Amino acid sequence: ATGGTGGVYYPYGGGLAKIISEKIPGVQATAEVTGASADNLKLLQQGRADLAFTLADTLADAVKGAGAFASTGPVPAQTIAILYQNFTHVVTLHDGGIASVRDLRGRRVSVGSPGSGTELIAARVLEAAGLDVQRDITRQALGVSESVNALKDGKLDAFFWSGGLPTPAVQDLAGTSGIRLRLLPNAEFAAALSAKYGPGLYGEAMVPARSYRGQVEPVPVITVGNLLVAPASMPEPLAHDITKLLFDEQRSLIAIHPEARHLAPATGPADSPAPFHPGAIRYYRARSWK
Repeated sequence: ATGGTGGVYYPYGGGLAKIISEKIPGVQATAEVTGASADNLKLLQQGRADLAFTLADTLADAVKGAGAFASTGPVPAQTIAILYQNFTHVVTLHDGGIASVRDLRGRRVSVGSPGSGTELIAARVLEAAGLDVQRDITRQALGVSESVNALKDGKLDAFFWSGGLPTPAVQDLAGTSGIRLRLLPNAEFAAALSAKYGPGLYGEAMVPARSYRGQVEPVPVITVGNLLVAPASMPEPLAHDITKLLFDEQRSLIAIHPEARHLAPATGPADSPAPFHPGAIRYYRARSWK
């Protein structure tokens, strides 16, 4: 279970599925387009997915049966690997009169597709900025590709997107003739989110200058970790082989998407808000866990 076609999860997941199918005897894998994190974890819970990409904050809610998972109960997800960091994009047009998250009051804003990690962090960032996601903005729930098209067409003033660098759909927007995008800084809200939702879920980083065409200055934003998870019922040998394959074939994955360069062995149980799968633990204990 990956995400929409305009983000990083789908090409990364497609590459991983191809390698699993080629390298692990008797196993076939297929990347599925989904609404992303929360959707993925519900598919895992329902037995309709065997591997899922997710953001760490959504996973933290899932294993506790909180937030979007309050009605379905805890999800028996276990971590395979920490993949890369998502950067919280708040995207608008340079000449749109919006210079900060607080300026979104009264504007038409997409908060991400239903069931996505973007939807979760958008609500939390807006709350930290003193805005109510239901009352203070004209809320739309679009995936990143749909958000880009709506912004181009003048149907949106801004959109949230939690994704890796670069995100293909945002690249497409930045490369559109006559458009100059603006990324709104949001790192100032990281401390408030950590205080409310727990340490270790949110960090701060710069989107480097020129990550996107026309973006001439670095932008401080909130980061959230991306993880690959499996159900607790996955056989230990298979989970071990998938973990090993990620690292053995990292160069192939980097060729598919550059975010794969950030894959690194977990250093201990505290690296994830969910327990690690015993198969992954076997791999990491042989290489990195103290």
